[in-house]
Amino acid sequence: MAATAARTQTWWNETLHKLSLHARVTLLAAVAVGLAVAIVSIAAYVTVRQQMYQNLDSSLTQRAVQAAQKRVLTDLTILQGVPSDALGLSDIRVGVIGADGQQYGPPKSLLPPMGADELQVAREQGDSASLRTVGLRNAGSHFRVVAVPAKFCPTGLSEACSAEPENYLQPGALVVAQSLGPIDKTLHNLGIVLWAFGLIGVIGAALAGNAVARSGLRPLARLTGAAEHVARTEDLKPIPVSGTDEISRLAMAFNAMLGALAQSRDRQRRLVGDAGHELRTPLTSVRTNLDLLAQADKRGGLRPEDRQQLLDDVRAQMDELTTLIGDLTELARDTPQVRNAELIELSNLVEDAVMKVRRRAPGLEWDVQLTPFPVWGDERLLGRAVTNLLDNAAKYSVPAGAAQRSDDQPAGHVTVRLLDGVLTVTDSGPGIAEADLPHVFERFYRSSEARGLPGSGLGLAIVKHAAEQHGGMIYARNVPGAGAQFTLWLPHAATQTR
Repeated sequence: MAATAARTQTWWNETLHKLSLHARVTLLAAVAVGLAVAIVSIAAYVTVRQQMYQNLDSSLTQRAVQAAQKRVLTDLTILQGVPSDALGLSDIRVGVIGADGQQYGPPKSLLPPMGADELQVAREQGDSASLRTVGLRNAGSHFRVVAVPAKFCPTGLSEACSAEPENYLQPGALVVAQSLGPIDKTLHNLGIVLWAFGLIGVIGAALAGNAVARSGLRPLARLTGAAEHVARTEDLKPIPVSGTDEISRLAMAFNAMLGALAQSRDRQRRLVGDAGHELRTPLTSVRTNLDLLAQADKRGGLRPEDRQQLLDDVRAQMDELTTLIGDLTELARDTPQVRNAELIELSNLVEDAVMKVRRRAPGLEWDVQLTPFPVWGDERLLGRAVTNLLDNAAKYSVPAGAAQRSDDQPAGHVTVRLLDGVLTVTDSGPGIAEADLPHVFERFYRSSEARGLPGSGLGLAIVKHAAEQHGGMIYARNVPGAGAQFTLWLPHAATQTR
């Protein structure tokens, strides 16, 4: 039995999984209503049946007791004188059984079923009565039979029984039987009605479930169609949403995903387009210099100093190209959050970056004040971001064509402060034009003043990218009496989630 139940459950689960959600909702509604109708129908049928039997038993017993007390039917002279036609008009059978088992009844009339139960009542003459249901093969129906103790008067002794009852009345039982045909017919009709209304209820529930499933799953079907349309055409146009139910929320989440995907694709397209434009310049310069070198070698070669200058130019272009490719690789990652985060002491990272940039810009004065501040993050990405900030400050703090003033004074000044997770880098350059301030962190954006300086226009974009990935922010402003100031804020390690 356990194996059969397991196989049945497995088959049911496999069948359900093969059905569509629409069919499952319809089937669930039909099964739920079917079970409810079945339970109510069974309860109603059992209640009605029990009540009808209870009423019949009460009526039969009461009539039998009253007849036995009045001695109308227990006087055999009167009982045997009842015409058969009188009992034929009724579905009741009446009879008397004596303590010796002898049975008496109206002439030419069928006696009620009498057996051991009725004989026991006749012999004991107690206060209890017997009540049972008997099925008669010849009659083709069931009878409810009740037997009550009674004293019966033999035939022809009516006057003697009235004068001396204690001497002539004999122990017995009055037996009354009533056919259950009308009750069985009523219960049969009730069962047909319950089955009919139950079937109608199940069909109605299936239709209602089908309508509810069709209406409720229509947004889901539209969402499925939109997803298939996106997969087929790569058209990331959002679908219209109405309502506030769970499917509407799913559609809004789907639209948000489409929006994020569209933005990511647009960023990638812009990155590829801008990268192609930016890579064209150094590649063209390198190719031109190499062509010049090849043509000069065919004509006998260049002077050593000209050749060295040309090679230095090629080397500078290759360095710029290498930096650009590294920046593009960093920005092309487009990861939503930092992976492989580790605990970093930000002050140590800034100090290492200052030492690195200071070696590249020896003509600058550096004013550095750092306080410890731990953060969770990617040390490589944060280190590159801080280095880019310092390189940008060093580049704009040195006047064009001057590394150090003639009086041994520094050519520029850079101030670096790290207090409570806020890193500020202030240069001594000319500052940022107000029109350029909103665009300094955009990819490949270069102001008119910066176009003559080396760089790819991606350094500050990488700083913003790193700040956002670590849950921080970056902004720029001009400081009166100084130059541009960049402020990078990062959250404390205790408040970050890994």
